[in-house]
Amino acid sequence: MATEPVVEHLDHLQRSSRDTASVPATLAAWLADQPDTPDAAPEVTVEAGVDANGMSSETIPVTATWPGSPAREWVMRMAPAAADIPVFRTYRMDHQFETMRLVAELTDVPVPRVHHLEPTGSLLGAPFFLMDRLAGDVPPDVMPYTFGDNWFADASAEDRRRMQDALIEVIADLHSIPEPDRRFGFLLEDLPPGDTVLARLLAWLRDWYDLSAEGIGRSPLVERALDWLAAHFPDDAAAGESVLSWGDARLGNTMFVDAAPTAVLDWEMARLGPRELDVAWAIFAHQVFQELATMAGLPGLPDLLREDDVRATYLDRTGVELGDLRWFHVFAAVQWCCVFMRTGARRVHFGEMERPDDVDGTLFYHRPLLERLLEESR
Repeated sequence: MATEPVVEHLDHLQRSSRDTASVPATLAAWLADQPDTPDAAPEVTVEAGVDANGMSSETIPVTATWPGSPAREWVMRMAPAAADIPVFRTYRMDHQFETMRLVAELTDVPVPRVHHLEPTGSLLGAPFFLMDRLAGDVPPDVMPYTFGDNWFADASAEDRRRMQDALIEVIADLHSIPEPDRRFGFLLEDLPPGDTVLARLLAWLRDWYDLSAEGIGRSPLVERALDWLAAHFPDDAAAGESVLSWGDARLGNTMFVDAAPTAVLDWEMARLGPRELDVAWAIFAHQVFQELATMAGLPGLPDLLREDDVRATYLDRTGVELGDLRWFHVFAAVQWCCVFMRTGARRVHFGEMERPDDVDGTLFYHRPLLERLLEESR
C-alpha cells in the first residue's frame, strides 16, 4: 500500500548550491557601468538567499552604497542554476522584469520597482534583475501559515479576512488592465502552439509534467488528471477574453503591513489567460496548505479563501461573474504536482531524501484534494 506523504521535512528545503562569495565585487563593478548609477563602483554586500517562501527563483538581498549617497536596498531575483533541479524548464527574467515594470506603471498594485536587468547570465552565471526591497510580512510557506504559531495565523479573523480580500482585489486589478494582449503578448512567446491561449497553457503543463517525471518518475495520478483536463477542456472559457494572469497569485506571495498589501511578488508564472486561472490558483493554494495542516492533526484555517467569498469580492471589484472553477482547480492541482515532483527531485539531489518508489503516495501532499476533484467530476 502506498504510504501517505509526510510533512516533517517541510521545515528545511535546500534551494541552491550557489556560492555568493564572489558576487559583491562582480556586481559592484557592473553597477558602476549601469544607467542611473554613479560612475564609481559601490560597496556591495550580499546576504544569504532567502528561503522562507517560494521554491523556484533565487531571492538574494543586496545592499549597494555609493559615497555620499543613501544605501540602496535591493533584492536580486536570479534564475536557478541548471544543476540545482530548477522547478521550470526555462526562466525568462526579462519577462518578469518587464511585467513588473508595466504593472507598476499601469496600476496601483504594490509591485516592487525593478532595476538593472542582466538577461544573459554572462555576469553571474544566470540572468537576474534587481528590485526594491520593501517592508512587510509574508504568510509563511515553511512551515505553512495554516500550521499556526506565526503572525498570520495569530492575526484576528477580521484582519485575515482583510488580507484575503486584498489579495483578491489585487488579482481583480491586474485583470482590469486594458489591452493585455498588446501590452503583455511577450508572455506567450515560450508557450507551445495551440488554437487558444488556454490550449497552449495545457500543452505547456504537459511539457512541464514530462520534465518533472524525468527527475523523479512518472505519476499515474497526474496522467489521469491530464487526460481529464483534455476530455473536459472548457471551450467557452478558452474562447473568452484573456487578462494578465499573475500566475502564482496567493497569500504567500503577498507582503503585508497592518493587513494591507505592500508588495506583490513572484512573477515567473505570469501569462495571459482566462480570469479563472488566478482565482482558482489562489483558492487551491490555500486548500493545499489546509490539507497539510489536517494531515498534521491541526485545525488550520478552514474559513479562509472560501469560493463563495472570493467570488463575491471579485464581482464587487470588477463587475464580472466568474465561470465554473472546477477545471481550473484540477489545472492548479496538476501544477502543484509538478512543483512537488521538481522539489522532490531536488531533495533527492541534495541528499535530503531517497528517490521514492511511489511518486503519488510520497510527494503529493494534496493528493486527496486532486482525487476528490476527479471523483466528483465523473
